Amino acid sequence: MANTTAAPACLQCETEIHVPAEAELGDILTCRGCGQEHEVLDVAPVVKLDLAPEIEEDWGE
Repeated sequence: MANTTAAPACLQCETEIHVPAEAELGDILTCRGCGQEHEVLDVAPVVKLDLAPEIEEDWGE
């Protein structure tokens, strides 16, 4: 049996995204096609992804 769940598509380029079987909520997965980062929103019964939030510099605030 494969060590991955059903593979969702990238929200930018529609390349299939590899999702490890041990993926958890909040994990960040990167598209191999375009480099876009996706956040895991749900893992069961199917994997749901959304674009990962941009990390912004807070300049020590």
